[in-house]
Amino acid sequence: MLELVLRIGFSLLIVFGLMWALARVVRRPLSGRRGAGSLAVLHRQQLSRGAAVAVVQVADRAMVLGVTDQQVSLLGETDLAAFEIEPPDSERRKPVALKPAGMRTWRSALDLLRDRTTRQ
Repeated sequence: MLELVLRIGFSLLIVFGLMWALARVVRRPLSGRRGAGSLAVLHRQQLSRGAAVAVVQVADRAMVLGVTDQQVSLLGETDLAAFEIEPPDSERRKPVALKPAGMRTWRSALDLLRDRTTRQ
């Protein structure tokens, strides 16, 4: 009995190890290059369900692209400096400290759920 448990445990360990190794291999990019690269989407505006306009940085140029489900079209080029402006400190979002919910909050939530789930 102990031998059977050890065999099953060892087999599971091998299977999980292979799954972990395969997941590590799949996550790697196909090219050997890692890093940000020279392509970045600076801004994207959805126009309709299947169409959008995107500003893409390619090396030191900013290109305005029209993107649809079927194709990508170059609409023009724009100044790259216009998209590199960082908002002032006053406009940045400040982190909000979350307070743990008290017992009264949990009780009222449970009462609400009980009211909605009971049949009358």
